Amino acid sequence: MSDFTPTRSAALELKDERRAMRDGYAFLDEKCLLLAGEILRQLEVHDALLRRLLGACDGAARALQAAVGRHGLHGLQVYPPHVLEASEIRCARRSLMGVRLEEATWVARSVPSAPACDASQEADTCRQAFARLLEAAAPLAAAEGNLERLSSEYRRSVRRARALQDVLLPELDRDVADIEARLEELEQEDAIWMRGGF
Repeated sequence: MSDFTPTRSAALELKDERRAMRDGYAFLDEKCLLLAGEILRQLEVHDALLRRLLGACDGAARALQAAVGRHGLHGLQVYPPHVLEASEIRCARRSLMGVRLEEATWVARSVPSAPACDASQEADTCRQAFARLLEAAAPLAAAEGNLERLSSEYRRSVRRARALQDVLLPELDRDVADIEARLEELEQEDAIWMRGGF
């Protein structure tokens, strides 16, 4: 039994609320479809970026092995590092249904480093291979962040849509049916009273 006083205006208000909830459910359902489509697209991007990173890891491992073979571990440890101070990550941002999506790019600027005592092609190749590893890692990190935010928003939207469909809309349907039944009973009582009173 609902707590509403059985009036026509109460029934109309509940019907308006039910219509708004159905519109909200339709919006959430559409939002879930859009988010799912973007998740699939981001998964494809992620897979391509992951393959690129794994290739860069293999190249860096081979270059490191060659450099250690040429200089030894201690010799490579004192080799002048790649200067990262002038490098940066550039982000392009956009939004999909309130979810922030980013694309990141590692931008390395060549800055002269200290000259090496025992310069070699192997060490320079190793330095460049690890720079490529950073270039591959930045966009992958952005794609993983996108997938995490999209997944979180998708789950939240699905929960809300289910709450509307499985809990709130059935409650409103019961309340509207209850008020309409009570109004019909009152009308029948009024009709009986009017017939009996005259």
